[in-house]
Amino acid sequence: MKSPSPNLKRNPKEPGDTEHSAGTGSRQSAEFVPRIHTEIAGVHFQNPVLTASGTFGYGQEFAQLIDLNCLGGIVVKGISAEPMPGNPPPRIYETESGMLNAIGLQNVGAHEFLKQKLPFLRTLKARCIVNVFGYSTADYIRCLDILNAGDGIDAYELNISCPNTRCGGMIYGSDPKLTEEVVAASKHTARFPLYVKLSPNVTDIAVFARAAESAGADALSLVNTFVGMAIDVENRTPRISNVTAGLSGPAIKPVALRMVYQAAQAVKIPIIGLGGIATAEDALEYLIAGARAIQVGTANFYAPETALRVVEGIQDYCARKRLHLADLIGTLRIPGAEPRKPTEY
Repeated sequence: MKSPSPNLKRNPKEPGDTEHSAGTGSRQSAEFVPRIHTEIAGVHFQNPVLTASGTFGYGQEFAQLIDLNCLGGIVVKGISAEPMPGNPPPRIYETESGMLNAIGLQNVGAHEFLKQKLPFLRTLKARCIVNVFGYSTADYIRCLDILNAGDGIDAYELNISCPNTRCGGMIYGSDPKLTEEVVAASKHTARFPLYVKLSPNVTDIAVFARAAESAGADALSLVNTFVGMAIDVENRTPRISNVTAGLSGPAIKPVALRMVYQAAQAVKIPIIGLGGIATAEDALEYLIAGARAIQVGTANFYAPETALRVVEGIQDYCARKRLHLADLIGTLRIPGAEPRKPTEY
């Protein structure tokens, strides 16, 4: 996986900022300044670039590496009602153009998150989205009940790719009825807007997008990782202690992009696209396909400044094309098809 070059502008302009250096004169009035803010279920993001859950810790870990206030939002690692130690190592393995991981949703638990992590996140301009998971509907509800006390949370991202032991190991995200069950119950409990993160390990993503929408989801995040594995041929053992793991990174982008496009055709609620985004062009593809915001994930591990580069690249593209972000979203041109109107918000 190639790392972006180090030349980075750390301070992209805020939406609507028209300041220019002294001496620009008439150029100031002629220069087009794009608005790249976006809104998802009532949550205003200063730009459409978020960091993906599980790749950015709780945010503070990256505070010495990049200016967190330049991000649109931070999606913290998955939070459960109680602390979890995660899986034993090895739990990460780099592949060609991607990464396998089976961290096992290690986290401090909802109570400690509110005490230890949320106070810092509250100080940032970047919006705070808390990824929530459980092994049963009751687990999700209990976690949300605890987190509802947290001032400074802007939205929840419901991770429905965890095993449901009550149903013999079935996965919420691969059964439309279970998707509806957990989303409806969580929406009833949630104090903040509910974004639902969908699994790509399904036959028809549109079915699950519609199931989540009908159950009350305020927005969708897609996609989560693909199930994969790797083997050490010398020892004939799995590269990951869990045997299978989640595949992320550039390798999954074409499939994830297709799923975002299909979901955008199937539902009316906003979509956040993710999967293999490492450049502004990657992000722009998702936005044109219908996503209202995007998340940078695996690239954070090898190039922590990637998200800021993506912000800058989106701004530069919109300035060059003389478009505001709202004029770009969902505007894929398909020969012979009637053009879609830009997303309104």
